[in-house]
Amino acid sequence: MNTTPALNASIRNQRGLSLIECLMTLAVTAITLGTALPCLDDMRVRRHFDGAAAQLETDLYFARGLAVAQDQNMRVSSKSDAAGSCYVIHTGAVAGCGCNADGTASCSAGQTMMRSVSFAASGDLQLRANVSSILFDSAKGTSTPTGTLRLVGRDQRAVHLVVNIMGRVRACSPDGAVPGYKAC
Repeated sequence: MNTTPALNASIRNQRGLSLIECLMTLAVTAITLGTALPCLDDMRVRRHFDGAAAQLETDLYFARGLAVAQDQNMRVSSKSDAAGSCYVIHTGAVAGCGCNADGTASCSAGQTMMRSVSFAASGDLQLRANVSSILFDSAKGTSTPTGTLRLVGRDQRAVHLVVNIMGRVRACSPDGAVPGYKAC
């Protein structure tokens, strides 16, 4: 290989990055991350909110479908207090299953819990409802009473899940404040 002496000297003089170059790269990276982290936290909260709203809607349809498929009435009972909020899908009476202060759900004898979801009081989301329990009829798939379950974020964004007498669920957002949901 035929190389010139000037080229060999140039290659020998370049041995890597200087300390100043490394520190400048580190400073630019830190500034970029510092400005991006608040946006990432907001995005995480929004995704958590969207996921919880979709899960609640799915669980309402799950309870209705389960009632018809198993030929057994199903309930979606909810509770909200200073300890947090939760909902439970279960069989039996209105007070047959409920949420405990520690976020777990429990049922009395003869009641079967199918699913429970809780939201801590200090968390990003809270569940509020205008009824304590909705019964899905096993023969017709209808619901009694009709009700609205509201999922509210810490930034006061809300999604309302309205269950009509036919057992159908309509999701909407007050004033259309949450993208992807119709105004209600």
